[in-house]
Amino acid sequence: NDDALLHKRSAEIYAQTKYPFKPALGPISRRPKNKKIRMGYFSADFRNHPVSFLTAELFELHDKNRFEITAFSFGADDKSLIRLRLSQAFNQFIDVRQKSDKEIAQLARELEIDIAVDLGGHTKDSRTGIFSYRAAPIQASYIGYLGTMGVEYYDYLLADEIIIPKDSQQFYSEKITYLASYQSNDRKRIISNRVFTRQELGLPEKGFVFCCFNNNYKILPATFDGWMRILKAVESSVLFLYSENKWAEENLKKEAKARGIDSSRLVFGRQIPMEEYLARYRVCNLFLDTIPYNAGTTASDALWTGLPVLTLIGQSFASRVAASLLKAIGLPELITNSQEEYEALAIELAISPKKLAEIKLKLANNRMTTPLFDTPLFTKNLEAAYIKMYERYQSDLEPDHIVIT
Repeated sequence: NDDALLHKRSAEIYAQTKYPFKPALGPISRRPKNKKIRMGYFSADFRNHPVSFLTAELFELHDKNRFEITAFSFGADDKSLIRLRLSQAFNQFIDVRQKSDKEIAQLARELEIDIAVDLGGHTKDSRTGIFSYRAAPIQASYIGYLGTMGVEYYDYLLADEIIIPKDSQQFYSEKITYLASYQSNDRKRIISNRVFTRQELGLPEKGFVFCCFNNNYKILPATFDGWMRILKAVESSVLFLYSENKWAEENLKKEAKARGIDSSRLVFGRQIPMEEYLARYRVCNLFLDTIPYNAGTTASDALWTGLPVLTLIGQSFASRVAASLLKAIGLPELITNSQEEYEALAIELAISPKKLAEIKLKLANNRMTTPLFDTPLFTKNLEAAYIKMYERYQSDLEPDHIVIT
C-alpha cells in the first residue's frame, strides 16, 4: 500500500497500543549547555546489516570536538569486521542487551545524552520502549525505518524534500528535519576485483540482464506483472533476483510461467560475501526498483558499482527513497511517475544501448562529485541539523521543522 495517511494511522495504532508513553522516570530537567552535544545512537543492527553498511563512515567522521557519540547496542555481536569497525568509531560503545527498556533509558539519562537517535524504528529487534520512557530531551528517528513512528515522544524524523514534500508533513507525527539528501553512505565499501562470468551466475551468454536484489517480500504482484511485461517486450532478456529461500524461488518461477514467461528467464543469485556481492552488479545492465517499498541500501549498492537504477516514485516515505538517491547522484531522468512510464523506460533502455551507455557514463562521472557518496558533506549537514535541534531545546522552544540546505 502506498497511502501515507494509512501508514500514519497504522503506525499510531501499533505504537500507541504496544509502546504508549511511560512517565515512570519523570521529566528530564533542563541541563546547562554543554561544549559538546552528547549523541546516543540506539540499534540492534550494529553488525552485518544494511543500517551499518550505510552509517559506518558517518560515525567515523563525526566531529568529535563538537559531538560525543555513544552507541547503545541491543543486538547480537556477530564478531564481523563491520562490528569491530563500529565499536572503534564511537566514543563509547555499550552493549545493553541484558538491560530492560527502562534501564537503558535510565542509563542514557545518567550519561546526559542530549539527542537520542533510534536507528531501528518499527523493524525487527528494535526497542521503541526505550524511547517511550524518554531516554533524552530530544529524540529522533533515522534510516532503519522508512516512515513515521506514530507517537508523540519522537520529536524529529530525518528525511529530505523528495521523500517528504512540504505538503505531506501532515502524514507524520514527528517534525521533519530536511537534510540536503537523506541517505548516509559509506565510501569505504570495497568492490571485489573478481570478474564474474555470466555462465558461473547461471545467466545466458547473450541478452539484456535486468536485476533486483531486494528482499523477496518487497516484490508485490503489481511490480511482478510489470516486470513480466518488460521481459515479454525485450527479447532474450532475463531478470536476475536475490534468492531468499527455495520457496520464494519456486513461487516466483511459477508466477512467471502463469504470465506466459519461460521460468528459465528468472535467474537467482545466492548470498555471497559483501565485496563479491557488489562485484556481481557489474554483470547486470539495469536495476529495476520495487514499488511501493523501494530499494534503499541495494539501490545505493547498485549506484556505487556503476549500475543505473530505475524507479517509480510514489506517495509514502518508503516509495520515494530511490528517487531521493537518484536526485542526490544527479540522475533524475531515471525517476518515473507512472507504471506505464516505468515499463516504457525499462524497455527503451534495454533496446537502445546508446541511451543506456550515456546514462552509465553520467553515473560514472557523478559518482564521486555529487552529494550521494559525499559522506563528509552528509556528516556536516547532519551535524548542522543536530545543532539546530539542540539550540531550539536550549532556547526553550518546541521542536519544529528544520531545513538544512
